Amino acid sequence: MPSDEVKFDGRRISPEPPAYVLLNKPKGVATTTSESKGLTVMDIIAGATSSKIKPFGRLGRNATGLLLFTNDDAFRQKFSKKGIVRLFHIELDKNLKADHLNQITEGLKIDGKEIHVEEVSYVQNAPKKEVGLKIKHTGNSIIRTIFEHLGYDVVKVDCVAMGPLTKKDLPRGRYRHLTDEELTIFNRL
Repeated sequence: MPSDEVKFDGRRISPEPPAYVLLNKPKGVATTTSESKGLTVMDIIAGATSSKIKPFGRLGRNATGLLLFTNDDAFRQKFSKKGIVRLFHIELDKNLKADHLNQITEGLKIDGKEIHVEEVSYVQNAPKKEVGLKIKHTGNSIIRTIFEHLGYDVVKVDCVAMGPLTKKDLPRGRYRHLTDEELTIFNRL
């Protein structure tokens, strides 16, 4: 327990303080803790904290947007079970037909597996090949699976919001620590 006193060689060992870091991931960077994959998200956030944090969730190498890191196992377990609603801005190779938009809204069955999204819509004031998709319990592959099933190639995936967090004021390739207020909002979810 965090309140336990642990000693090694007569010196008290303090548990790491919980750390929560939000990164606006650039394209071409792998979401992995492995060092054999070229440039990784761990390289970008190396100076964020001395705590041993790991990415929570994944974004494909060519995807961009919000990625959360923490060393808080209770937080990780809670949201692994419940999921976190994430909003993706997706660009397709061609305009999304209204019929396909409705099919995604109603839910799809792909390879015997039901896939449901929270919300899907065209991006306002943009071509119909740009779509906003809110989804829980997801990896990048689910997004590609949905659109490839309907005959589209995914050109771009950008995670623009994660739960109460947005990319506002967080430039691509930069990170910041979550505020106490943001953590309070997360804990209410």
